[in-house]
Formats: sequence, C-alpha cells, structure tokens
Amino acid sequence: MKTFNANTNVMEMFETGNVLKICAPMVRYSKLAFRSLVRKYNCDICFTPMIVAADFMRSEKARDSEFTTSKGDRPLIVQFAANDAQTLADAACVVAPFSDGVDLNCGCPQRWAMSSGYGACLINKPELVNDMVRTVKNQVDNPNYSVSIKIRIHNDIRKTVDLCQKAESAGVSWITVHGRTAQERHQPVHYEAIKTIKDSVNIPVIANGDIKFLRDVEATHKLTGVDGVMSARGLLANPAMFAGYEDTPLQCIWDWVDLAIEHGTPFTCFHQHLIYMLERVTSQPERKVFNSLYSTSAVIDYLQKTYGTEQDYTTYENSSFTGHLIIMTLQWTAVALFLYAEMGTLLILCIPFISPKRWRSIFHLRIWSYVSRFWNKVFLTMIIILIVLFLDAVREVRKYSAKDVGTNAKLQPNMYDHLHMKLFRAQRNLYISGFAVFLWLVMKRVITMISQLASMSDTTAALQAQADGANQAAKKYMEDNERLKQSLMEGKGDQATAEGMELLREEVKKLKDELKASDETLTKSHSEADVMKKQMEGLAREYDRLLKEHQELQNREHAGDKKSD
Repeated sequence: MKTFNANTNVMEMFETGNVLKICAPMVRYSKLAFRSLVRKYNCDICFTPMIVAADFMRSEKARDSEFTTSKGDRPLIVQFAANDAQTLADAACVVAPFSDGVDLNCGCPQRWAMSSGYGACLINKPELVNDMVRTVKNQVDNPNYSVSIKIRIHNDIRKTVDLCQKAESAGVSWITVHGRTAQERHQPVHYEAIKTIKDSVNIPVIANGDIKFLRDVEATHKLTGVDGVMSARGLLANPAMFAGYEDTPLQCIWDWVDLAIEHGTPFTCFHQHLIYMLERVTSQPERKVFNSLYSTSAVIDYLQKTYGTEQDYTTYENSSFTGHLIIMTLQWTAVALFLYAEMGTLLILCIPFISPKRWRSIFHLRIWSYVSRFWNKVFLTMIIILIVLFLDAVREVRKYSAKDVGTNAKLQPNMYDHLHMKLFRAQRNLYISGFAVFLWLVMKRVITMISQLASMSDTTAALQAQADGANQAAKKYMEDNERLKQSLMEGKGDQATAEGMELLREEVKKLKDELKASDETLTKSHSEADVMKKQMEGLAREYDRLLKEHQELQNREHAGDKKSD
C-alpha cells in the first residue's frame, strides 16, 4: 500500500490508478481515534464528522471540540455543513493548514439539517453550491487544497447530472455520490445512476452506499467505473474491512482500546464502537451482557476474560478474532448436527412400512459394502470423540457451578449474568454430547437387530418354501399311490401284479427318502430359529442395560448440579 503524508496532493492520489478507499464522515464516530484505527488497516483518506460551519466560526469552544487532528492524521478531509459561501470559506481557511481539503455536505437527509438549509436540500440549489465552491477555491491560499461535495441523487437523474456538471465548471475537485435519493434510507443503491454521473463528468467520482466488505469495493468499481469508494456502516462494524478481513480481527479490537485510551475518547463513544465491532460475531446473550457494561475498566476486563489479552494475540498472529471467538461454537454446532442426524436416521430406520428385508437389500448396495469396511473404526472413533466432549462438558459444568466462582462473579458488576450464560452453555453441551453417545449406541443396535430380523425372515421364508414343497411332493405321491392301486386292481395276470408291486415299492421308498430329508431340514430350521431367538433376547437385555446406565448417568449429573447449586 502506498503511504501518504502531510505534503501529499490529494488529487495526485486519484492518478495512481487504484480504487481509493475512504472513511465516510460520521457524526460522533469518525473522530481522530477512529480515523487513526482505520488508517492502520489500508484506509487511504479519512473524513471528519460533519461540522456546522456557522457554529464552528462562532465559537472557539466548538472549534476545539469538533476538530481535532494530529501529524499522522493525513490525508484528511474536513466536511462542513453550510448554506453561505463566505462562512464556508472562512471555516475552510481555519482548517486548511491542518487538512488536505474541505467537503460540502449536500447529502444529509435529516430533517434538522434540511430545515436549516444544509445537507440534501442543496442538491436543488446548484447555483448556491457553485458559489460556495468558487469562494473557497479563491480564498484558500493553497493550490493543492481540494474542495469537494458529497451529494445524493434526484429521482430524475438528469437533474443530478446537471448539478455535477455545473459543480465541475465551478472548479470542484471531486464528487462523492451516495446512490440513494434524500427520501431513501435502506433501499438498494442505484449503481446505474452513479455510473451515469461518472460518465458525464471529467473529475474523480466516489461511490458511497452499502460498502460492507472488501469484495464490494471491486464490485462497485466494475459496476460504475468510479475512482474510489466510501464506507460508513461497513467500517463501523469492521474497521479492518479495507485490509480484507471479513469480520473484526482481535488485533483490531485491542488497537481500538489502545487508541481510545491514548486519545482520551469518552466512554460512550469508546463503548459504542466496540458494540458495532462485536455485533457480527457475538450471540444475543453476549451482546446483552457487553452492552450493559458501564466503564472502560469493566469493558477491558470483559474483553480479557472472554477473548484473551492483547499479548495472547501475538501467539496467534494470523488468526482472526472471529475464529478465536467461534471455534468452540462451531465444535458444538457440529456435535448438535450429528445428534440431529442420529435422530433422523433412527426415525427413518423405524418407518413401519419398510420391512427389515427391504432394509437389508438397501444395506447390500455397493456403497454400503464399501462403507462397512470402515464401520467398526468409525464407530469406535465417534464413541471416543463424543465421550471426550462429554467429559469436557462435565468439567465446564463443574467449573461454572463452583461456589467460589459464583461469589466472585457477584462481586463484579455485570459478570453474574455472563457466568450463568457460560453455565447454561456448558449444561447444554453436556446434554448434547451425552444424548449423542446414547443414540450412537442405540443406532448400532437397531441396525444389528434389523439385519437379524431380515435373516430370520429369510429363514422363515425358506422353511415355508420347503414345507410347501414337501406338501406338494406328498400330495403327488398320494395321487401316484392311488393310480397304482387302481392299476393293480384293474390289472390282469401275475405279470401286471408283479410290475405294479415293484413300481409301488420304488415309489414308497422314494417317498420315505423325501420325508426323511424334509424332517432333517425342519429339525435344522427349528434349531436355527431357537439360536436366533436366544440372540434376540440377549440383544434386548443389552439394550435395556444401556438405557438404564444412561438414565443413571443423567441422574448422577443432575444430582451433581444440585449439590453445586
């Protein structure tokens, strides 16, 4: 990143070819300490909060209060609200030695500003705007000093284009365009209007509106072709946004603490900035606790106890604050998702109209035969992981249930609720991990029982088929016997009788052999059925034992919690 100093000509920055990244003017927020913070994270130009020029010139106290800067606070643009050319020029002359340009606010949509002739009402007074720009240019004794305007757009974009072209002819250095009308607040930004303005003038144009991540900078540049982008709420939520961080890094949090203390930032402003920075990465209960803190020391103590000290950060130089904050949350989210997956799987396995035989055919698919090679290792691994998490949750519950911890928390304002929140989380994690272990064991038993039921079903079907075959054979032999008897009775001569008797003997022998084989098969099937029945009874007893152990474990934990309380 190119660095700039007090001798920098702001207009030369637009000639580098890079999209400039600018911190917007924010009432109460874009003051010296915050400007110093965002400059550490690739912000090219900073604006002061909007200052009412008439009040600034009328009161020395107002000047001392509204405008503070330092040697490192460059490049700096001072934004004024004004409705009179000479007043604006006088204010610009006062701040010119300590800044690189002034900006005329023509975009503030607040009622008080517009009723006083400031802000967005000026976009309907192009002649007044031109007069103020010319007067400042003529009276500030610095040819490199920039004079810019920040505007909103008209419903009729032709009026906005006309305003910008007239301002360009009056000598304005650049124009910042907030891509909404004065009546719009959170509606989508009109990028096509910004592009139209950029194509209509020959001076730099800055786009403003909905710049919340670094990727939005390049996206806006591609859509509009502007020379720079300006962010307000995006930088409040993440002052390191222009450095490429998705959320506020831990180092940025501690940088803000150091800078705020160094510049003597009032607690309200110091605290509010941290509320914005932590909003994306903290839960609602955590925000409730943090928002209730009442002093700088309480805030610093909270940050140290919750996220670690500033020195801890050096051990993890490349880690982000978000990763540091949510690593445990992600861990338990994964366990909860695993628990939901177990519950869903058990519900599917227990669907009544899918028979065990059908499930076994599903289990025989090629993908399951591949998974089955690793099933036992996966099962044991998950059991170990869940038990470790369960024991960790038990440790956390005991830690936050200890009497001395509760006593110390009561002595520190606003920490009692935080302690209870931690205890609640630990108890929640305990139940999640314990139930996940239980369901994991149950699911394995259910799958085993389904497989055994399918095997029993197949065995029963085979026995039924054999019995039906034996019945058919017996019926056939009985029919053949009847025919033989009839032939013998109707046969004439000793030869026919002898042949009939021989045929009858053969058929009787064959029938005896078939009956013997059927009897052996039935005996074997009965033996297998008895074995399967004993196995099922053993599995049922094992399942009851596991259920009783899990219940005893929960009762012990409840008893432990009550004793701790």
